[in-house]
Amino acid sequence: MNEKSSPKNSLHCADDIFANSQGEKLTGSFKFDVAVARVFPDMIKRSVPGYAETVAMSGVIAGEYARDNTNLYDLGCSLGAVTLAMRHGVKAENCKIIGIDNSSAMIDQAQHYIALDDGKVEVELACDDITQIQVMNASVVALNYVLQFIEKGKRLDLLSSIASGLNSGGALILSEKIRFEETEQKLQDELHLDFKRANGYSELEIAQKRSAIENVLIAETEQAHIERLKAAGFSQVIRWYQCFNFVSFLAIK
Repeated sequence: MNEKSSPKNSLHCADDIFANSQGEKLTGSFKFDVAVARVFPDMIKRSVPGYAETVAMSGVIAGEYARDNTNLYDLGCSLGAVTLAMRHGVKAENCKIIGIDNSSAMIDQAQHYIALDDGKVEVELACDDITQIQVMNASVVALNYVLQFIEKGKRLDLLSSIASGLNSGGALILSEKIRFEETEQKLQDELHLDFKRANGYSELEIAQKRSAIENVLIAETEQAHIERLKAAGFSQVIRWYQCFNFVSFLAIK
């Protein structure tokens, strides 16, 4: 791998994917490919308010709920930020963290970050479809900003599978972009747009990213998430964090 494309340097790549006009064939074209992996840290920092806090607190929650001799999962792990946060948060003995993502570009870079990290907890990464894998002997599962990209008809099955693989008392960390009633939706949308503008995105970039992600990211209401989590087998669900239209839930089996 050459210096220009190395994971170390990609941490400093600015998100310029939508900086130039891309024509009319943009709708629904967003993919987590090599181009997105290259700029992903900058993209998500400038696009998702509260992302850094969600990552850090995923490590704190892992420290609270991880149990000896169990697995922790980071589903849709992208470059492994939550994987690493959990790795350094875990206090239990003989744990393993399993990070899974269906983007080979993401997993390739995540492998390098894990190799450079000095954490002691075993980490295993795999490129796979999280709707097809089996969660086993888990005390903590993270599903951060991932469910919104899964087909709505498959979301309950995925959460039910996660609940089935969690041990009693185990925790699911679920972070999502959500929808609101019409009046609040307009306010939250505008605040989110102001957040992007404050982080240097142009109106062209904002408009093109919105088109690219249309029908790719399907947000739902907070109530829809809570009801589905309970239907999947979780006994307690709390919203522990919100920043504009992004929220994080803690669901306990």
